[in-house]
Amino acid sequence: MRLLLVEDDPRIALPTVRALEEAGHEAAWEPDGVRGLAAARAGAFDALLLDVMLPGLGGFELARELRAGGAEVPIVFLTARSDLADRVEGLDLGGDAYLVKPFELPELLAVLRAVVRRRAAMCSARIEFAGGQGRLDTSGRQVWWQGELTGLTAREYALLEALTLSRERWFTREELLTKVWGPEFSGDMRVVDVYVSYLRRKLAPEAVQSSRGLGYRVP
Repeated sequence: MRLLLVEDDPRIALPTVRALEEAGHEAAWEPDGVRGLAAARAGAFDALLLDVMLPGLGGFELARELRAGGAEVPIVFLTARSDLADRVEGLDLGGDAYLVKPFELPELLAVLRAVVRRRAAMCSARIEFAGGQGRLDTSGRQVWWQGELTGLTAREYALLEALTLSRERWFTREELLTKVWGPEFSGDMRVVDVYVSYLRRKLAPEAVQSSRGLGYRVP
């Protein structure tokens, strides 16, 4: 795994980095939150190890910035702050695990393996569309547009999912009616046009493309 440790105490950081490298991983170290945020945004890491009390930008704030920008990298907080309120706050901010110092290396490695597996499973249910501007989570039935969670009705979500699961394929109104409204639907087929307009309004006009004679598709 390629890991980033953000820890201001070199007495903790250097032995941790050395132990991670001896375990066969690649580990980078940043001593403050501002540099840690820049490194996390610039590098492709398998997981982040964040101290909570950091100079410049705290670990919780760093995690909040990353999650607000759509980053899905697993985050493990490493901290001496063991209060329940701190653990809850860290997990609510998008942390995947909270490990209290002092910790043992086997425990840290086991936590890293678990969070990377769990995050990989979650990401496999997420599909990007519209050049990465949109992301659809088929397990949680949620949609993000430009990093922001977007509230869709059940029917709007079903229509977007039908289009996204076969991204770039053109669908006629009849095909979408069957997929989303069911084969027994006998109403006006222009309901598809209405719901496409809802999606465009909530996401963006370019989220769903249309072509005369071909129908609709998600790019």
